[in-house]
Amino acid sequence: MKKLVALYRSFMLTRNVYLLLAAVVLLFILSFFIPVLFSAARLLLILLTVLVLVDAIALYAKPEALSGRRIAADRFSNGDDNRIDLQVENHYTFTVKVVLIDELPFQFQQRNWKRRAVLKGGQERHLTYSLRPMQRGEYAFGNINAFVTSPMALVQRRYIFEQEQVIPAYPSFQQLKRYQLMAVSNRLNETGIRRLRKSGSSMEFEQIKEYVSGDDNRNVNWKATARKGDLMVNTFTDEKSQHIYCLIDKGRNMKMPFEGMTLLDYAINASLVLSNVALLKHDKAGLLTFASQPETFLAADRKGIQMEMILENLYRQQTHFSETDYEALYAHIRGKIKSRALLILFTNFESIPGFQRQLPYLRKIAKHHLLLVVFFENTELKALREKPAENLEDIYIKTIAGKFALEKRLIVKELQQHGILSLLTTPRQVSVNTINKYIELKARQAL
Repeated sequence: MKKLVALYRSFMLTRNVYLLLAAVVLLFILSFFIPVLFSAARLLLILLTVLVLVDAIALYAKPEALSGRRIAADRFSNGDDNRIDLQVENHYTFTVKVVLIDELPFQFQQRNWKRRAVLKGGQERHLTYSLRPMQRGEYAFGNINAFVTSPMALVQRRYIFEQEQVIPAYPSFQQLKRYQLMAVSNRLNETGIRRLRKSGSSMEFEQIKEYVSGDDNRNVNWKATARKGDLMVNTFTDEKSQHIYCLIDKGRNMKMPFEGMTLLDYAINASLVLSNVALLKHDKAGLLTFASQPETFLAADRKGIQMEMILENLYRQQTHFSETDYEALYAHIRGKIKSRALLILFTNFESIPGFQRQLPYLRKIAKHHLLLVVFFENTELKALREKPAENLEDIYIKTIAGKFALEKRLIVKELQQHGILSLLTTPRQVSVNTINKYIELKARQAL
């Protein structure tokens, strides 16, 4: 009984059959006025029935004449294009047309997704497409539905391939890998990251080597020169094992979306990339997230599993809708981070009053650590400012947008007046600009 039900559900007539039936019905109607057409109509009906039966037998002769599966990575990279591969193989001896419908996760809201393919007998095809998740979490795929028609195109057979799977979307590890390769090969400047000349030599000695053109004359080692007989110089390297912490604000201001992603996700992606670059530069990377109270804390370290721990902790972060408590953040930092460190605070200030409420605590944090405040430029307001005004309402909107943009710049100036480093960036460029600032601080030996 179950097989008959499954057969019934998989069996469908194509549009061609209904068009031919409509033609036969029309002939029967016309036969009332032209009797000679009755025989032709009856013959066409019999012929159509036979052809449908022949087509159905050809499609159902083999129980499983089509196979398919979905090939995807174990994890999605949030905010990036992730490749999905559909593998379909035709076990029929004749050419078939296949319409594939993959049951995508509801987060993508794609209701009319389908792909078409023509497969020869025994042929295998790979159909690829990409998905871009815009939030972290689990993405549940359903089955793959395949609708097959033979060259006669009268009957359509439906196959259901059970391919249910759940894929988690992690912070952008594709971005992480891209910057990691460039950092190892010293090609970060190819992505817009600046290479800065050092303003001085570090106190950490590296080696003594022969002098070459371009070496600093002040680093000549006269004792080694006398012993060797050639001009020798001391070389120094950046001070290593500095503590770098990414502080991520999870308050309601970080819920604001830009281009489909929240500011929290932009900050998380930037923190992941920056932590990896810091480890490649032989620094120790740590993590602290907070909202109404401090939550996740991961002490700065360089152990082998540090990046995996940072990735897992960042994956679990969720935006809170409460007001951020910077007083609790300051108390937590004083209790947990004992040595001087570079603290990169990802937050967002939309108004001067909101910023001034938190300024006293930022100043206290900056007394004990090197604090860099990273907050976001409202790119949508920038578009409103640049749009030509056509009426009085447009002028009003442009004025308000300009006021908000001015407040952002005033916040930057006020932070500078209190000796706090700041970075105002667009959400899209936050990773590049933050790494730029980190490399600049390393070159200046600011910590």
